[in-house]
Amino acid sequence: MDAHALMSEAIRQGASDLHINPGRRPVIRVNGDLVDLEAAEPLTDEASLALCRSITDEKHWRELDEIGTTDFGIAHEGGNRFRVNVMKQRGRISAVLRLIPSKLLGFEKIGLPAACVDILKRPRGLILVTGPTGSGKTTTLASMIDWINKNQDRHVVTIEDPVEYFHGHGRGLITQREIGADVPNFAEAMRRVLRQDPDVILLGEMRDLETISAAITAAETGHLVFGTLHTTGSARTVDRIIDAFPANQQEQIRAQLSVSIVSVISQVLLPTKEGAGRVAAFEVMLMNSAVANLIRKNETNKIQSTIQTSKRHGMVTLDDFLYDLVQRDAISKEVALGAAQDRRDLETRL
Repeated sequence: MDAHALMSEAIRQGASDLHINPGRRPVIRVNGDLVDLEAAEPLTDEASLALCRSITDEKHWRELDEIGTTDFGIAHEGGNRFRVNVMKQRGRISAVLRLIPSKLLGFEKIGLPAACVDILKRPRGLILVTGPTGSGKTTTLASMIDWINKNQDRHVVTIEDPVEYFHGHGRGLITQREIGADVPNFAEAMRRVLRQDPDVILLGEMRDLETISAAITAAETGHLVFGTLHTTGSARTVDRIIDAFPANQQEQIRAQLSVSIVSVISQVLLPTKEGAGRVAAFEVMLMNSAVANLIRKNETNKIQSTIQTSKRHGMVTLDDFLYDLVQRDAISKEVALGAAQDRRDLETRL
């Protein structure tokens, strides 16, 4: 099979990822499980190299040669796109292709709580979507941007590595900048973005101190800023941001976060009870005076209990969301307990 045929087969089988690795058949990930493509032969070093070379342009191949890895997006038939990572490993060439769904999903399809719509109407602040790799953060963010684009006359600037979902202009105006193609790096993009008359700024991952600092500043100066972090839970997310700063700046950052954060949405993807797909589970923290006070006083360990007692305001803990999914027969008890933040408490409730 050539790379085109492999991508088509991954789409046909409903895969989220396609792995090209020497010494094994091409592998796809379906509903979280790795599955060999039986129709293909095990890949030699040369075959893996040829497959990776066939989908990589000259610029990204040079980057692979220089630093050992490269990221880019490629289009496939039927409006599908793949986010591609090509890498060197033990002197050989491998690749992982993540399928980007061709259609943007609505909030109901994703399962986002209703409170998440209200935060998109805010004129400024920081909205963080967090979770482990492969938890659907990009899809959630794309759906949020799509809602804003369709319902509000705002200028949205996205800074992505690479651009994954393509957004057309709706009621709003969309500008999408790709790291490496349109601008050298996230830090440079964030330095320039405030001169581009944005109302909404979408970052990819807030991966370093400079990017985090720029995002907080943009949120404070009248912009709605979206970012992602590889954390689980609101308290850990706040701690992760604060810990990125030197100790002598952390008190100031706590004060800034207490007024700039609008919401932290944490999510995980879990296999359904029938095994026919995956379902998202969410934790939603909305900023209020109680949460702001805990952040300022460095008592983030109490945020979880505040979310628990603020359900009437639209907040929900991950364990409560998991409990509801089990009650609706969407996921098994074992899957819920495996994802729980307080396993013993959830087991008692179930």
